[in-house]
Amino acid sequence: MRKYIGRITSGLLTGIFLSFAMTGTASAADPKPATETTKAANAAVLDQLPFDNMDDFEDAARGFIAPLPNNGVITGKDGTPIWDLSAYQFAKDKEAPATVNPSLWRQLQLMLQGGLFEVTPKIYQVRSADLSVITFIEGDEGITIVDPLISAETAKLSLDLYRQHRGNKPVVGVIYTHSHVDHFGGIRGVVDEADVKAGKVHIIAPEGFTEEAISENVFAGNAMSRRATYMYGNLLEKGPQAGLGTGLGLGTSSGEVTLIEPTDIIMKTGQTFELDGLTYQFLMAPGSEAPSEMHFYIKELKALCTAENATHTLHNLYTLRGAKVRNARAWAGYLQQTLEIWGGEAEVLFAPHHWPVWGKEDIVERLKKQRDIMKYLNDQTLRLANMGYNMEEAAEMIKIPDELATYWAARGYYGSVKHDIKAVWNFYLGYFDGNPSRLDALPPADAGPKFVEYMGGADAVIEKAKADFDEGNYRWVAQVLDKVVMAEPDNQDAKNLLADALEQMGYQAESGPWRNFYLSGAKELRDGIVEAAAPDTASPDVIKSMPLTMFLDFLAVHVNGDRAAGKQIFMNFAMTDTKESYGVALENGVLNYYTSTFDNANVSLSVARSDFNDVMLGQTTLKDQVDSGKASLEGDAAAFDEFRSTLDTFEFWWPIVTPKEAM
Repeated sequence: MRKYIGRITSGLLTGIFLSFAMTGTASAADPKPATETTKAANAAVLDQLPFDNMDDFEDAARGFIAPLPNNGVITGKDGTPIWDLSAYQFAKDKEAPATVNPSLWRQLQLMLQGGLFEVTPKIYQVRSADLSVITFIEGDEGITIVDPLISAETAKLSLDLYRQHRGNKPVVGVIYTHSHVDHFGGIRGVVDEADVKAGKVHIIAPEGFTEEAISENVFAGNAMSRRATYMYGNLLEKGPQAGLGTGLGLGTSSGEVTLIEPTDIIMKTGQTFELDGLTYQFLMAPGSEAPSEMHFYIKELKALCTAENATHTLHNLYTLRGAKVRNARAWAGYLQQTLEIWGGEAEVLFAPHHWPVWGKEDIVERLKKQRDIMKYLNDQTLRLANMGYNMEEAAEMIKIPDELATYWAARGYYGSVKHDIKAVWNFYLGYFDGNPSRLDALPPADAGPKFVEYMGGADAVIEKAKADFDEGNYRWVAQVLDKVVMAEPDNQDAKNLLADALEQMGYQAESGPWRNFYLSGAKELRDGIVEAAAPDTASPDVIKSMPLTMFLDFLAVHVNGDRAAGKQIFMNFAMTDTKESYGVALENGVLNYYTSTFDNANVSLSVARSDFNDVMLGQTTLKDQVDSGKASLEGDAAAFDEFRSTLDTFEFWWPIVTPKEAM
C-alpha cells in the first residue's frame, strides 16, 4: 500500500509561519437507493464469477485461536476509538445488497473475522486489527515481528493477544518488509527503543527504507493526504450504502504513528540473516509495491513472505491518493525470481495483508497468477500503445483472460484493471497522448463555462443529463456534469445530479478505493466540505528521522515563485547538537542549499536539531525559540522575515469535486 506519511506536510511548517485551523459545515443528505441499472449490473456479477468456490472462506478461518477483545474496538490513550472492527459486522452472513458489487461484498466478508490465528506451528498472525496484518514468528528464545501495523495502540493490543495465548516471549527482532506506514507505524507498541539500542532487538529492513518511509509523501504530501481521505473512506459512514473498507483491508487506524530506524539493512538478493535460531533468506524488490521492499523465506519453517506483492487482490500500479507510478514489469520479475528460488519448496505463503496460502501447488499458482496479471497489464498496454492507441482507449480495450479474470486473488479490490492500465501507459509514455489538441487544453474551471455555453446552458445540460441518468449512462452524466459544476459551482441542481451519478458508480464498483472515491465525491457535492478524522502521521519519530536536507527540500516547495522573484537572500542554518551546517540561498525564485556556509550571509540561524524538531512539529514557532534563547539569529533579522514572506502555506480541506479559487 502506500499508504502515506499523511499529514506531515501540514505539521512541518505550522510552527514556522502558520496557524492551521479547520472548520466544518453542513448536514448530510441521505444516500439514494440502487437504480434498476445498478441492480442489473451487480446481479450480473453473480453469474460472471465462481461464487460457489468457498476455499478462501475456509482459509481465512483456518487456525483461528481467539477474537479481538472488546468486539474489535481499540481505543487510544484518551479512550477515543482508533479502530472499530464491529462497524463492519453488518455484512456478516448476509447476501450482497443491491448497492454493493457482490465481489467487493465477498471480499469484505472475508476480512470480518479478526483475531489471533495460527498460520503454521511457530508462525501466528493477528488480522483485522488495522489495515495491515501483524505476524509473530517464534524462534529459540523469543519472537520476531513482521510489519507492526499503523498505530502503536493496535500493535500493542495484537502483541498482548498473542502473548495471552502463546506466552510472554520477548521480542528479539522486527522485520519491515517495505516502506509504507502500515508496515512500521506501530513499532513502539511492541518494542522498547532502549532494547534496540542495547542490541537486544534487531530491526531489519530493505535498503533505502528510512529515506523512502519519510520522503514518499513529504513533497506532495498535502495533496496526497487530502486525496487519501477519499481513497480510504475517512469521510464515509460504514454500511451497504457507504464505506466498505478498501479491499486491501478494512480501513486505517488513527492512533499514534511511530518509527524506530532499522539496525540491520538488507542490501542484495540472496543475503541471509540468522536470527533466534532461524535462517532468513531475502530477495530485493525495489520499485514494486513500494520504492523500498523485499521478500523473504524462512528456511527451517518453509515459510515464504512476499511482502505486499502477492496478496488476495489485484494491487495498485498507481495509487489513487497520488504517488509515483509503479513498475509492473519489475513487479512481475520479482515474483518470477521468487518462483525460481523458492517455488515448489515453500509450504506456506503469508503476507502483511489478508490470509495465508497453504500447500506447494497453491503457492506456485498464486505466485504465477500474480506475476501474470502484472505482466499481462504491462505487455498488453504496451502492445496497444505501439499500435497507436492512447491511454484512455487502452483502458477500455484490454480484457483480462478468463484464467486470470475468474481467479479471486487477481480481482480489482484495491487496484483495478483500468487504472492500472493507465498507470502502465503513464509509466512509459507520460501524461500526453500525442494528440496536439490535448497538448495545452484549458483547465477545468476555464473549460467548463465554454462547454456549458456550447451545450446550450446549464439548464439544458441538466435536462439532458437527467435523461441519460434514467438510462443508466452514469459515466457520461458524471463527465458532462463535471463541466457544469466547474462552470457554476453554486448550481446545486447540477451538483445533486452529479452526486447521484457518482453514487451509482460507487455502488457498482468492485474496487474499494473506487467506491470510496465515488461516494466521497457524492457526499462533498451534497454537503460541502465536511471535515473528518484523517490519519495524522506527523509524529515525533517521523520528524526526528527526517534529514535536515529533506526538510530544506520540502521548504523549497513552499516558496512562492512570484513573491520570491527578484530577491537574493543568503542564510546559514546551523544545528548546534548534530553539528550540521548549511548555506541556504533564495535567488532566481528558488531555494537551494549548500554543504558549506556563506561567509557573508544576510542572516544566520543557530538552533539545536531537537528544538528545531519542535518547530517542525508545529509545537512552537521559530520566533518563540529565538525569544526564549533556544535559538539565535545573527545578522539582519529582517532578511529572515523577508524570506518567510515568500513561503506559501497549504490548506488541507481544499475542494476536490468543485473548482478551487484561483490564486
